[in-house]
Amino acid sequence: MRRPHIRSVAVAVAVTTAATGLAGTAFASPSKAVGRTSASAAMATSAVVRAAHTAAFAHASATGVSKGDELHAQDVMIDPEGARHVRFVRTHNGMPVLGGDLVVHLNRQLAYTGVTRAADHSVKPTAARAKVSAARAVAKAAKAAKGHAAHAELVVDAREGASALAYQVTVTGADGTSSTVVVDALSGAVRSNTPDSDQFLSPKLLAELHKNGESADPATGTVAAAPSGLLTGRPYSAAHYPATAHGTGKTLFVGNVGLTTTATSRGHYQLKDPTRYGTEVRDAKGSYTEKFSSGTKFTSTSNVWGNGKTTSRTSAAADAQYGITKTLDFYKNTFKRKGIANNSKAAQGMVHWGNKVANAFWDPTCNCMLYGDGDGQTFKKPLVVIDVTGHELTHGVVEATAKLEPTYVDPDGNQYGEPGALNESLADIFGSNVEFYAKNSHDNPDYLIGEKLGLAQKFLRRLDHPSLDKLEGTIDYWSPDTYYTEVHAGSGVSSHAYYLLAEGSGKKTINKVKYDSPTYHHIAVKGIGRTKATAIFYRALTRYMVSTTDFHGARVATLKAAKDLYGVHSTTYKTVDKAWAAVNVTAANTPKAHH
Repeated sequence: MRRPHIRSVAVAVAVTTAATGLAGTAFASPSKAVGRTSASAAMATSAVVRAAHTAAFAHASATGVSKGDELHAQDVMIDPEGARHVRFVRTHNGMPVLGGDLVVHLNRQLAYTGVTRAADHSVKPTAARAKVSAARAVAKAAKAAKGHAAHAELVVDAREGASALAYQVTVTGADGTSSTVVVDALSGAVRSNTPDSDQFLSPKLLAELHKNGESADPATGTVAAAPSGLLTGRPYSAAHYPATAHGTGKTLFVGNVGLTTTATSRGHYQLKDPTRYGTEVRDAKGSYTEKFSSGTKFTSTSNVWGNGKTTSRTSAAADAQYGITKTLDFYKNTFKRKGIANNSKAAQGMVHWGNKVANAFWDPTCNCMLYGDGDGQTFKKPLVVIDVTGHELTHGVVEATAKLEPTYVDPDGNQYGEPGALNESLADIFGSNVEFYAKNSHDNPDYLIGEKLGLAQKFLRRLDHPSLDKLEGTIDYWSPDTYYTEVHAGSGVSSHAYYLLAEGSGKKTINKVKYDSPTYHHIAVKGIGRTKATAIFYRALTRYMVSTTDFHGARVATLKAAKDLYGVHSTTYKTVDKAWAAVNVTAANTPKAHH
């Protein structure tokens, strides 16, 4: 569940074009705190926002906005080829609207060209006043989520075809994690109860592993000599502190790696990267805190971090810092994205989180990564491998853009519904890309997810043939039953479409890994390459997806992105359409109505 955050409209934007022409855009900052790149950029952005806002009300029949609605800009995206896109969240009579987000599309002349909207109906609630008190809503939410709640906020719940007056309540559990509970303001019924953090491993999977008695003991990387060129323990400049320094991480999973650190004084260092917005990893020391400032800083007098074994608490931190910085570098160098939220702010992580936690999370409450140490039985080492980090930080990117949400959650915390499955798929797609970007010899780049976790089936999920994952029961193709599939299992539909778009169907060997991707009705697909496929999926996410986008919506979004980048008559555009058909997602079988 992504809680709606209403932010200011005044934002600044910088436009750049990558050499390949695929990245194209640097996004507007979604926060007041980010300084404007220039007065002219701020003015240009304000003009785009004003034009989009005016167009949304002028084209109300298409955009769905009505009297009592207010739109609040979250992102401004300016494409080199001329299009402008403004992502809005909505309030109605001052109340946040769940499922009320939309993206207004303009041309170079700021004329309206279309809209992508989450709710396809009016968001005006049928009743204007609550019959249930805020105190009762808090009590209901606390009972439903088994935790402590203190405050209830009136909202309009426009999700799933509804238009209901409701209370939104944050509930904090005994383990420190939080959930967002939505309670109907007329009947008192719980409309939804969703964990706020995105877990790498679902409760269903952990239960299955425990049932099977499986014990995952990931192999650690080989600790070799320090990488050449590193000035271990020496800052670039010792004239002023803090200063940038080069250090060595002796990790659990990727061997010895170079880490950029901070020299706080002569001979004293902190695991904090000043060249990447101050990105830092801290030690939660077994607590369940969701407050990064409560974590303990990692410091050193040698600028060597860890010993390649779990006997050093710092080894896991070195893995986490390496994975986080590689993820930041991937997004920046591929898409010109400056940080997870594209606001030039630090990415943060805490290792040794909780007591025997066999999971890793993206936590929007602290906007950071949380890594458990494993439970000592099912998982015997911290979950700090690079594709886990890339996967979880991509949830942060989705949080900052489309805010894809699960449709419903069962009493055990398992999430269901296509938007949630699409979120998991995008996390796998871009997490895999982080591996390819890093090119680390100790973690072979591939289309497998969690292959370093030490599972008996040799991977957790895979993009080329998702149904080879028997643990989660991941699916290869879409069907109407996909709506009722747990989100990690359902992610196979769009992950498979992405792989087919990038690499094509059939047998092949890539980086010494063998693949044999099947297709629906044996449709043959010739791939366009990972670079183009990734550019299309990223543009689709940031411009054409909203909180309710399902797999058929994702097909439309990627087709629009392919049209932007390569043209509607291009082979690339046609291959996007064929890749989706190869997983049984077509215009012809689009459901007439959402559940």
